Amino acid sequence: MIFGIETGAESSFAKTLTERDLLLTAEITGDHDPLHVDADYAARTPYGQRIAHGALVLGLLSATASAMAQRAIAAGAEGVPVSIGYDRVRFLAPAFIGDSLTARYRVDSLDAARRRSEAACEVMNQKGETCLVARHLMKWVAQPG
Repeated sequence: MIFGIETGAESSFAKTLTERDLLLTAEITGDHDPLHVDADYAARTPYGQRIAHGALVLGLLSATASAMAQRAIAAGAEGVPVSIGYDRVRFLAPAFIGDSLTARYRVDSLDAARRRSEAACEVMNQKGETCLVARHLMKWVAQPG
């Protein structure tokens, strides 16, 4: 059993965004664009308020991919599942401080020959609006020996 999971397997992670999240993301990434960190500036934009960094919104998917990997390992997967990237990332709606976001991850395909899985990912806000969609690729690295 290479994967330890089946197609259709799902995981999710929910978080309410705080000002601290935006400020920490700015520090970690070095992205101090005023649209993210300056309330006065952001109030004069079409958004009317600060928006979350795309990297922050995308980063919520890390929890879902990790949960899927841990579930696979617990079920006896062969090897170590590691992320090899996100494809077709699209930001469809802004995320704001106070938004409750839910990241969802669904395994769509398993390729035993290439030891890869592919998943559909999305992040939605509390209004049911889709903020982000992406595809995630995971490589199942064989254990040495």
